Amino acid sequence: MKTTNNDQISRKEAIKKMGKYAAITAVGTFMILNPQKAQADSPPDPGGDPITG
Repeated sequence: MKTTNNDQISRKEAIKKMGKYAAITAVGTFMILNPQKAQADSPPDPGGDPITG
């Protein structure tokens, strides 16, 4: 199978594309996991409903 020059990208371009993919993956992972971590780290309810006592 013969490849044409149009199908190949340089090492610099490949690293650039991989960097973008890694950044998007990191942001997505942070957005998915961060609310769960914040909820787990939050202190318990200090006193209940102040209106009904």
